[in-house]
Amino acid sequence: MSRILIRGAKVLGGERQDVLLDGETIAEIGTGLPAEGAEVVEAAGRVLLPGLVDLHTHLREPGREDSETVLTGTRAAASGGYTAVFAMANTFPVADTAGVVEQVYRLGREHGYCDVQPIGAVTVGLEGRKLAELGAMHESAAGVTVFSDDGKCVDDAVIMRRALEYVKAFGGVVAQHAQEPRLTEGAQMNEGVVSAELGLGGWPAVAEESIIARDVLLAEHVGSRVHICHLSTAGSVEIVRWAKSRGIDVTAEVTPHHLLLTDELVRSYNPVYKVNPPLRTERDVLALREALADGTIDIVATDHAPHPHEDKDCEWAAAAMGMVGLETALSVVQQTMVETGLLDWAGVADRMSHKPAAIGRAQGHGRPVSAGEPANLTLVDTAYRGEVDPAGFASRSRNTPYEGRELPGRVTHTWLRGRATLVDGKLA
Repeated sequence: MSRILIRGAKVLGGERQDVLLDGETIAEIGTGLPAEGAEVVEAAGRVLLPGLVDLHTHLREPGREDSETVLTGTRAAASGGYTAVFAMANTFPVADTAGVVEQVYRLGREHGYCDVQPIGAVTVGLEGRKLAELGAMHESAAGVTVFSDDGKCVDDAVIMRRALEYVKAFGGVVAQHAQEPRLTEGAQMNEGVVSAELGLGGWPAVAEESIIARDVLLAEHVGSRVHICHLSTAGSVEIVRWAKSRGIDVTAEVTPHHLLLTDELVRSYNPVYKVNPPLRTERDVLALREALADGTIDIVATDHAPHPHEDKDCEWAAAAMGMVGLETALSVVQQTMVETGLLDWAGVADRMSHKPAAIGRAQGHGRPVSAGEPANLTLVDTAYRGEVDPAGFASRSRNTPYEGRELPGRVTHTWLRGRATLVDGKLA
């Protein structure tokens, strides 16, 4: 096994240190470590973080390989500093059986750019009527612990209760896409001043907030874990904050785009800004940042949602919802959270590695950067500034809202169990 000496890195943004990797493990951390027999990576003061973990990625395979595959998606993940991603279940066929989740899991192992942990569907076919094979998916080779109908809400309270009761038996978690469907029929963007001026169907905040309120109460009643996907409103923040103060076992995520972008961008009618849940107001954005900083929101998750060109290069009403995010997530977090003073780099490691790994039970990930731990790491040039050019993405799709926008920071290296998957910004 190879030995790698990362020389002069700021571990979690602290003082410069040397980090020696020996095979799959961090062997030693200190200053002036000898380089004998090791490949040397000159970090030059770049920030060393634990490998990032994304609890919310759409890899599209099987069924929509025109937009993404496990290979291209995990290459994008490695480019963004990720060593593990959780793959959502809304594939074709839906990942609602042991066979489908095992297929996705094995494709991830075969390609080797990052670990892929499949998320199982809560209901058969994401139809919300009958529970999927939750136990069989958990007992499969994929060892599924997270279940979600993401893209659709489990809007039936009885089904949601049964799911929470079922996963409690093996410590699983239901990740809810909080969207009351009757309140969002025909919705095209956030309901507010901009939607009224543009004449587009409004997506009210209460459609999200009402489901979150119901589900935290169900989780309390059952004594189970619930996770809120892509939380997007100030009101949702207050509900989660209340639930946590009550001792309810709820966790929540925010996407990078909801930390930066607002519904004012929809005035361009550019479908690249069409996403579910929709971009909200400046007030919501600021509330989300504060909640991520104070721990009300536990993690950042990308909701990486690739779409082929034809699904976005069309009129607004016909366009698919979603944005790619794996390759720009850390840069957006640096701009919105680190450079605003809301989080330090240790806080970023907590929100983008430690906590998502803990929520999803990702073994070997989200560990401290210390001797004896798995060598899942990412090195970030935080001084870099550059415009986003989707032509250089590893993802198969290019539907980024940041094209031409200057963002800070660039991942230069990623190591998965001591093996480089990204070297000097290029895939290994």
